[in-house]
Amino acid sequence: MSSNQSPSRSSYEEQAQSGIFARFLATVEWLGNLLPHPVTLFAILAVAIVLISGVLGYFDVSVVDPRPEGAKGRSVDGIISVVSLMSAEGLQRIVTGLVTNFTGFAPLGTVLVALLGVSVAEHSGLLSAAMRALVMNASKRVVTFAIVFAGIISNTASELGYVVLIPLAAMIFHSLGRHPLAGLAAAFAGVSAGYSANLLLGTVDPLLSGITEAAARMIDPEYGVGPEVNWYFMFISTFIIAIMGALVTEKIVEPRLGKFDESQAPEGLEKQQMHAPTAQERKALRWAGIAFALTCAVLALTIVPENGILRHPETGEVAGSPFLKGIVAFIFITFAIPGFVYGKVAGSMKNDKDVINAMSKSMGSMGLYITLVFFAAQFVAFFKWTNLGTVLAVKGAAMLQSVGLDGPSVFILFILMCGLVNLSLGSASAQWAVTAPIFVPMLMLLGYAPEVIQAAYRIGDSVTNVISPMMSYFGLILAMAARYRKDIGMGTLIAMMLPYSMVFVVGWTVLFFLWVFVLGMPVGPGAATYYQ
Repeated sequence: MSSNQSPSRSSYEEQAQSGIFARFLATVEWLGNLLPHPVTLFAILAVAIVLISGVLGYFDVSVVDPRPEGAKGRSVDGIISVVSLMSAEGLQRIVTGLVTNFTGFAPLGTVLVALLGVSVAEHSGLLSAAMRALVMNASKRVVTFAIVFAGIISNTASELGYVVLIPLAAMIFHSLGRHPLAGLAAAFAGVSAGYSANLLLGTVDPLLSGITEAAARMIDPEYGVGPEVNWYFMFISTFIIAIMGALVTEKIVEPRLGKFDESQAPEGLEKQQMHAPTAQERKALRWAGIAFALTCAVLALTIVPENGILRHPETGEVAGSPFLKGIVAFIFITFAIPGFVYGKVAGSMKNDKDVINAMSKSMGSMGLYITLVFFAAQFVAFFKWTNLGTVLAVKGAAMLQSVGLDGPSVFILFILMCGLVNLSLGSASAQWAVTAPIFVPMLMLLGYAPEVIQAAYRIGDSVTNVISPMMSYFGLILAMAARYRKDIGMGTLIAMMLPYSMVFVVGWTVLFFLWVFVLGMPVGPGAATYYQ
């Protein structure tokens, strides 16, 4: 079949409807549809923990505490036993801890505070204008790279990437005489398969680090995991993922799609358009850039000088400093100030009421997240109280050591496992809240630091987003694709995005091993590779 011909049924659709691959996708979709809503799932898991702890507690299931004598958190008698919540004491603890479990859940406050700042930049129009300026001003030679790159950095405000950038990318490719679905695929790959990579810290960083910290404290009660612990690795990943995404688009996806056939699109396609930033928006972008630079300069004065007031008060180092511990506050500041400046110049924000309204709108959209956090917090707390996570971690670590899987190669299986779980449980927070209490302690007992474990998880959690029907925006992307091919099906979209998942999981895993174990580079500021 010639690359410049477009048959009535694409090769992607044919592949999706026949063979082992089609059966695999059908099985994944079927299994995913069997799962309840994530809120319901966490409620069920919380109840299951109570019941399981009662059974295992009755049989006095226990393990030898692997931590040396005198270590933080080590049990007095050197034995870790499953604690039953099916008892009078357990019921009392559940009832009295229900509220504090929720309010003390680390990701709750940090995500909401960070989102307040991001909401100002989003509702003022700053993020949308910056994204359009980046993509629409790129030369034809680098437009594919620019689209994938913009998709990755749009993860700071993920909804904007899905709602604005993906349709914009399809329009740009169409205007350039290229297949619009190739542009859509490139942007979707950046926004979703490159989800964890970014140049700046976003709302996902405090979300995941809070869950990781709670899991790490099952082994070390005083262990802290800040939102910045993966920043170095995610920063370099941004460029590598953008390069890989551009190559997959131009070498695999676009040639397979062939020339775009206008007859396959619904009527009115030519009316779809999105404009480059206006002169007023460009002026507002310049002032927002100046405000961002000045804000960063002021913050730098608190941390760069040796006597900086936000350095560690005892050691004078950046690691463990109030600056890093309070990084969420600086995420808020660095988005809110440029966002308001942009809005003031562009005319989209006139006073403090507009800022408050922007924050209120974003908080209003967080109802589902807050509900999810309530039940997730109970599950995590119950898991910790019962010692189930620690017992499973000790037994799992012993099993891995017995089969010789205690070296860095264990991360290959871990990344693949996270990718497979992500096919059925698309939410990053939901998946990590379930798996972190097991795998963080387990891999810590093998000698790896929680920061490295979290970085590996983020690879697996990201790369399969674009082929998961359970991903919350998958239906939206399918609807966007239908603008250019009215008979497109889910299988066609999944098959189109599969090359990105395959290349990203290999390339990103190789980068992880090179960065961490070959070059010995930290995954983030003050982040260790090994836990001792």
